[in-house]
Amino acid sequence: MRTAVIDIGTNTINLLIADISNEGFYKIILETAYPAKLGKGGINSKMILPDAMERGMKALRIHLDTIKRYNTDSTICIATSAMRDASNKHEFLSMVKKEFGLDIKIIDGKTEARLIFDGVKQVVPIGKDPVMILDIGGGSNEFIIADKEGVKWEYSFNLGVARLLDKFKPSDPITEQEIKNLENHFRSELKPLFKATSEMKIKTLIGASGSFDTIAAMIAAVHHPHFDVMQATSYPVSVKHFNELHSKLLVSTFRERLKMKKMVVHRVDTIVLATIFINFILREFNLEKVWQCSFALKEGTIHQIINHKL
Repeated sequence: MRTAVIDIGTNTINLLIADISNEGFYKIILETAYPAKLGKGGINSKMILPDAMERGMKALRIHLDTIKRYNTDSTICIATSAMRDASNKHEFLSMVKKEFGLDIKIIDGKTEARLIFDGVKQVVPIGKDPVMILDIGGGSNEFIIADKEGVKWEYSFNLGVARLLDKFKPSDPITEQEIKNLENHFRSELKPLFKATSEMKIKTLIGASGSFDTIAAMIAAVHHPHFDVMQATSYPVSVKHFNELHSKLLVSTFRERLKMKKMVVHRVDTIVLATIFINFILREFNLEKVWQCSFALKEGTIHQIINHKL
């Protein structure tokens, strides 16, 4: 069975097409993304603005044309932070249903975190020691604490990079005071995470998809130039190399970032906020190891389809 998964995120609308065998295995046929930026300009006022709706409709039109070309048997469409928070989401849902006949399933933060875990565990070994899994989105950041037995704790925080960009509107380049303001905000909002992990010894951070893919690709371009991160499912990120990139990004301008190797254009305005957040997490929780994992929500969705959970 050929299945398509559309993931409507706050920044990007992603598509995965996979062949699922009768034995319960799957093969990814295609992955692609369109930077629709649904949350731009309205995320903190809980609105999807008209121009964002237009970009969303265009992205879905492109993805559905692709799905048709690949003769897909079924399509599941999932929406996350921007859609679940938007007061006018039903307007967008109606437009999509009317034009494409497509039903969008809006999932809550807990379900999103579980799907991310089901994606990550497929490619990154998780042993008896607990690990911290982090997916940095546009609207929300999902944290999952897990070990080989499964999920111990999960939480979705409204700290996504598009939300932070809209709320704090940092300078170019960002200032030290603005960084302090962001970190004070993180410290206040992440109280449930600090409480949940107070008795745990966590040494490893697994960064799922999104910003982590770009960060890993930029690091590999410098330190492993013959290795294509985008063709791999995971990549060990040296904390030292991450800190080097983070320091470079902090003093960079938008135009300078555009010229950096492996920079993804639609992340140029948010990548600094992403590394500030990661740096904060590494320091506050004394984490020693970092893994990038390209599998996340979409792959977790396929996993749950195979296991009849979705």
